[in-house]
Amino acid sequence: MWVEHLARDIGALAQNSEGTRDRVLDQVSQLTARHVPGCSAALVVVWRDTHPEERDPGVDFRGRHVVVDYAASHSDLAAAFEHQYATDQGPTVQAVRERRTVLVEDTLTDERWPGYTSMAVQCGDRSSVTYPCDLDGEILTFGVHSCRARQFVLDKVAPPLAMLAEHTATTLRSLGRDAAAVREAVHMRRAMSARTVIDQAKGILMHARGLTSQQAFEELRRVAQRNGMKVADVARRLMAEQAVSNGHR
Repeated sequence: MWVEHLARDIGALAQNSEGTRDRVLDQVSQLTARHVPGCSAALVVVWRDTHPEERDPGVDFRGRHVVVDYAASHSDLAAAFEHQYATDQGPTVQAVRERRTVLVEDTLTDERWPGYTSMAVQCGDRSSVTYPCDLDGEILTFGVHSCRARQFVLDKVAPPLAMLAEHTATTLRSLGRDAAAVREAVHMRRAMSARTVIDQAKGILMHARGLTSQQAFEELRRVAQRNGMKVADVARRLMAEQAVSNGHR
């Protein structure tokens, strides 16, 4: 079935997209536009609620959600979405604000967003379904759009759309974990490198001045504090001076 193949393709993006979220979103939108029946264009948006602690139904949610990242498979749909965001009107904005699936059967006859209708029609956005889901403190909206009116039947498209949105969210979470693991590995390599050079510098001081290991480290630390430097940088400078001194002998 097409939805299962598409879900697998989305799941594989974390390994094939050079580790960037915007690249994943772009590829998800392109894949969705190509493979979802009746879909002419797709829009995937990551949002952040600026006041997540407020959940009172009486609170005005307009303008509270800011875009973190988004991708549209076609430039016209991107223009239509930017108009939604600027005017705070439209199906994607309503989906994230109300946290529910939003169906548009025909923008020409839909009266919910008068400031959006003409722009949507100009951009070829006649019908759509937008599904929101959680993304670790953020919100993902997953939208399929068509240049034809009444292209989507909610009962038929909502379940596969929900599956694709959840697979996209899982892929983005995996991407975040991988990026964190890379940062941690880089940090560890730097820490190990710093420890090595500090140990070598301590050895020089211990040999030259007859200091203990602790005394040598305290000397490096005093020099670092006096000059506003890191201990590792002081150690590297001492190593460089030692190398120059040995070269002149």
